[in-house]
Amino acid sequence: MTTLRFRSAAVRAALAALFIAAGVLVATDFAEARAGRSMSFGSRGTRTWSTPAPTPTAPTATPMQRSATPQSQMGQTAARAPGTQPGGFFNRGGFMGGLMGGLLGAGIFGLLMGSGFFSGLGSLSGILGLLLQVGLIFLVVRFVMGWLRSRNQPSYAGGPNPGVGGPGPMQRSALDDTPSPATGAGGAPGRFGFGGGLRGKPLQLAAGDFDTFERTLTEVQESYGRNDRATLARLTTPEMLGYLGEELDELARDGLENRLTDVKLLQGDLSEAWSEENRDYATVAMRYELKDAIFERATGRLVQGDADRPVQAIEFWTFTRERGGDWKLSAIQQGRV
Repeated sequence: MTTLRFRSAAVRAALAALFIAAGVLVATDFAEARAGRSMSFGSRGTRTWSTPAPTPTAPTATPMQRSATPQSQMGQTAARAPGTQPGGFFNRGGFMGGLMGGLLGAGIFGLLMGSGFFSGLGSLSGILGLLLQVGLIFLVVRFVMGWLRSRNQPSYAGGPNPGVGGPGPMQRSALDDTPSPATGAGGAPGRFGFGGGLRGKPLQLAAGDFDTFERTLTEVQESYGRNDRATLARLTTPEMLGYLGEELDELARDGLENRLTDVKLLQGDLSEAWSEENRDYATVAMRYELKDAIFERATGRLVQGDADRPVQAIEFWTFTRERGGDWKLSAIQQGRV
């Protein structure tokens, strides 16, 4: 009887630890609220499912997780249409998602049946051993996924050019150079990822375009924080407005508001700029800071974040315009350093 009571207590303790760990994952995702909630979504024309070219600000970007653009026949996973749930740690498909799901499922099933991955839970050491094994498996899978991603990243010749750039944090790389199919928008050979099967013609940008990108970053975040959908409709494509509107609707249902203030671009540079038919695209890597906090609408109580302490983010923002029209935000992808 004593052994059975102890084993029941051990199972309850292990399940509690797993629920706490899951809560930490949810809290971590919730902490990075802001517009887009740290996801990668939107459209980049025919380059939607290709990785943006690396820059000094952000060497790589996370793959697109949600887009209305159908995926081309290039052996990649199917595109997500608007309204579907984005991928996440527990929603990843494919080999890695199945591997993690199988390992975690085996461990939890074993826990409930009285055995862990390699041994039973008849003692506290068994519980700690299970949690340690789950952690080790997570780290191994993260390492393998990072290695596979690194093999698929586009290589580029030439690094940062410290002698190029204009006023402010956004680098206006070699704006006066004549673009060519082999060089890209700034004339730096291979740096902006043109060629190599990517579609579209290289596009030359003006200094005013970079000013627009920086201003749009601030206006999108602050209008999102005010739930100002009219301004968001002016600054974003209909697809992006739909995604951001879904997030604002979810906050409203929960009686919350995400206040975003003091947005400041710290560093930025061009990744890619190209034209397709009568539409232009530009993807820019940006590192910026802002104050990001979530409050209860009814009471004004702080729920998440710090209203007085800025946090930083690194993202690729893609802008599009009809020829001769205004730039609008069409995609956000999370950057990695």
